[in-house]
Amino acid sequence: MPIIVRLDRVMADRKILLKDLADEVGISNVNLSKLKTGKAVAIRFSTLEAICKALNCQPGDILEFEDGE
Repeated sequence: MPIIVRLDRVMADRKILLKDLADEVGISNVNLSKLKTGKAVAIRFSTLEAICKALNCQPGDILEFEDGE
């Protein structure tokens, strides 16, 4: 998949645990874990916005496009 999720890197930089971020964003640990590991197939803009607010980052810090060619 050409979209790479860098949520784990941003979380490590901010020293925040998955459980704490899930609580702050208001989503389940399972759904956040799927996003973090790149297994999610979609993300709502409202969820992305909440994650960015919680981590004080931009969407581009979390999501990256990598051309597979």
